[in-house]
Amino acid sequence: MATSRSGSSSSSTTPRSSSSVEEFQQVLNERKRKRMASNREAARRSRMRKQKQLDDLMGQVSQLAHENNQILVNINITTQIYLNIEAENAVLRAQMAELSTRLQSLNEINDFINSKNGVFGYDHPNNYEAAHDHHHHQVNDDTFMNNPWGCFDGNQPLIASADMIMY
Repeated sequence: MATSRSGSSSSSTTPRSSSSVEEFQQVLNERKRKRMASNREAARRSRMRKQKQLDDLMGQVSQLAHENNQILVNINITTQIYLNIEAENAVLRAQMAELSTRLQSLNEINDFINSKNGVFGYDHPNNYEAAHDHHHHQVNDDTFMNNPWGCFDGNQPLIASADMIMY
């Protein structure tokens, strides 16, 4: 009887054992299938995150490229304004040099007229009036030749302003 028990128990265990192996294989296959599905889902989410990061970075690149273009436009405009102002300053410097030269010449003429050894031979500007009082303030060619600036005081320095000179 012992042999039949062991035989029957062995034959009954074998089908159970193969059933257990099949069940175990099914459980393993189910776990593997779930793991693969989970991995696929994780990979899909990872690809989506990477795509979103790439889209965000592309948006930033586009925005920065637009900002760089705006900066370049502003630099070009500012450079053009600077060059225009530099050109205008060069013209103004040249005009100032010319006006300074003219003023210096006029002051030299004024100094020469005011000098005691001037062309008019008068020691003092009032002597001109005294010397010509006998003409009853008539203006003739001789008077003009002696003092072409009849209204000119002679003691006043010549002062010119930019408003007085037409360019």
